[in-house]
Amino acid sequence: MSQVLNRLPGLLALLLLTVGLFYAGGAFAQEAAATAPAAVAEAAAPVTETVAEAAAVVEEAVAPEEAAPALLPHQAALELDAAGTSWLGTSTALVLLMTLPGLALFYGGMVRRKNVVATITQSVGVFAVVSLVWFIAGYSIAFSANGDEALQPYIGGFDALFLNGISLQTANSLLPGIPEFLFISFQMTFAIITPALITGAFAERFKYSALLLFTALWSLLVYAPICHWVWGGGFLGGAGVLDFAGGAVVHVNSGVAGLVCAIFLGRRKGYGTEVINPHNPVLTMIGASLLLVGWIGFNAGSAGAANDLMGVALLNTILAAAAAALTWKLIEVIEKKKVSLIGMLSGVVAGLVAITPAAGFVDPKGAVIIGLIAGPVCYISSVWIKKLLRYDDSLDAFGIHGAGGLIGALLTGVFASTAINSLGEGANIPTQALGLAWTIAYSAVGTFIILIICKFTTGLRVTDAQEAEGLDTTLHGEALEH
Repeated sequence: MSQVLNRLPGLLALLLLTVGLFYAGGAFAQEAAATAPAAVAEAAAPVTETVAEAAAVVEEAVAPEEAAPALLPHQAALELDAAGTSWLGTSTALVLLMTLPGLALFYGGMVRRKNVVATITQSVGVFAVVSLVWFIAGYSIAFSANGDEALQPYIGGFDALFLNGISLQTANSLLPGIPEFLFISFQMTFAIITPALITGAFAERFKYSALLLFTALWSLLVYAPICHWVWGGGFLGGAGVLDFAGGAVVHVNSGVAGLVCAIFLGRRKGYGTEVINPHNPVLTMIGASLLLVGWIGFNAGSAGAANDLMGVALLNTILAAAAAALTWKLIEVIEKKKVSLIGMLSGVVAGLVAITPAAGFVDPKGAVIIGLIAGPVCYISSVWIKKLLRYDDSLDAFGIHGAGGLIGALLTGVFASTAINSLGEGANIPTQALGLAWTIAYSAVGTFIILIICKFTTGLRVTDAQEAEGLDTTLHGEALEH
């Protein structure tokens, strides 16, 4: 204790000295802070003037080289809509999900066991081919502008081949708030699923080399022009044809092409004389569920923004699918006294197809009515008409997508409401029928010509022996475990 007391005066003196130093240092810092800016500014003034003069010279020298490139006729300067961009990015992923793995599994479960791998591989091949075709020329043909005003209503231009002229600062003038690279990606997923739908019509008998050539030609010569006619500034869109997300462009187009393919190729061996049953309805269930989820991106994404129109398109999509599933079930019970899983799933897809052209034009009541009508229409087309005319549309590409797209497009002219979308003003059946007539005629003729080209190059149909053994082993060297 005595030692502490002896050191206390020294400790107090040290404390007083420390406080004094802090006080003095603070005062010195305030004085320096007050005087330094003026001194620094005075000293730096000549340097600042020199730097400014140099910067002006450099800017003048490089300005011509750094000037923003001129926009292509179809472009606008990007005015980023962050929310819309986020939603469209999500929708792009959802639509891609529709093909891989959605449609691949949906179709894969409905074929015989010996053709499952081959059927799924067709969807993979379509994805690969169309993605590159869209990059090379498909997008340019569908959505760029043609310098010739006489040709503009019928085909896009070639300025954007290989995506030339597309940058981070550009947008397609149709959606100026969305980066053009994203718009290209979203539309590419539509281009992918459309020929993938056709494969259901010729399942279990088509050569894989023919599939790849057919897909490339069809995407360029059939899909891209029709897409331009309706969505890219072509004559059908200009005439008032309403197609919110692809009733004509995707479903009628692919359905008609599928019907032409089925008739051109002829029926599978044993069709009509042997029982040909789906090998795995559960696989089809998984695929149909993925299609249902992906279709939300398909229809609601076509609003092009995260807005009120997106909300009603989403709800309409779900309601129409549910309504069509029930009416398909009703017809099936009346005829067969049973409800099949694949039948119910086919009804779901029928409702999705039918609401596609109308999703952003009708209110929920209209969506339910469209779904209720689509179920029986697609059932009749897939079962009764196919039996009557004896063509082999293997997985009902025309029965569901062709017929469903037709009824949905026509009913859009009936139920379109300006309370939902002002573009629905003046909607009518004759205008819708005009768009369907052009789509059907062009798709049918174009598909027929492409099939002839494939027939005399790659060939179209596998041999009888390959068909009998199954395409999994004969074309791909793979098979499900026995």
